Amino acid sequence: MNAIAIIPARGGSKRIPGKNIKSFAGKPMIAWAIEAAVASGVFSRVIVSTDDEQIARVARAHGAEVPFVRPEELSGDTAAFMPVIRHVIDAVKAQGQVVSHAFAVYATAPFLSAESLRIAAEKLSADPTADFVLAVTSFDYPVQRALIEADDAALTFREPEFAMKRSQDLQPTYHDAGQFFGGRVEALMKHDAVLFARCLPVLIPRDAAVDIDTDEDWRFAEKLHALRQT
Repeated sequence: MNAIAIIPARGGSKRIPGKNIKSFAGKPMIAWAIEAAVASGVFSRVIVSTDDEQIARVARAHGAEVPFVRPEELSGDTAAFMPVIRHVIDAVKAQGQVVSHAFAVYATAPFLSAESLRIAAEKLSADPTADFVLAVTSFDYPVQRALIEADDAALTFREPEFAMKRSQDLQPTYHDAGQFFGGRVEALMKHDAVLFARCLPVLIPRDAAVDIDTDEDWRFAEKLHALRQT
């Protein structure tokens, strides 16, 4: 596997200003992702894609490359994720590097581990029919027993056929852990979402999965970090 890690980190975050380089547990948020990617030993290069010079300086200081500035058309609030990944892949190829796989690593993943990235790379390499891997974590309650508000405002089961099933008899369900996905380059260039092709799960413990979009998420992540140190 000849793989690169790509960490998208645009400037201009509105809900948490400066989120990607805001200090989290003593270091810039993005540093956690960079250091895990470097320590994994999986990647020939760890590249941060950004339009922000301050983010670029912090990224370089913590071991990442920032070989180019992200184009303006890929830097707005509405810019899709996969075109950013493809831009980096195309730029790396233009430099003459052969790349077989690329991983998108989220800049706000402070609990990402190098071991999870190694497991993901091994899983993708071991299955030639797989296009992608995705970091997922389990729901903490069976989604089959979710409740909804009916037309008369009373609560009811969303899926009544599962109402009397024991939790242990229900199929486990998962959601995106907010850490990374990886894939074969040809799949990344073709598909706009990893679940549009054959995607394998990489299970992340629930206490390591947190998606930081709001101040409330940030405060929760800080509390979680403190608990993980005990």
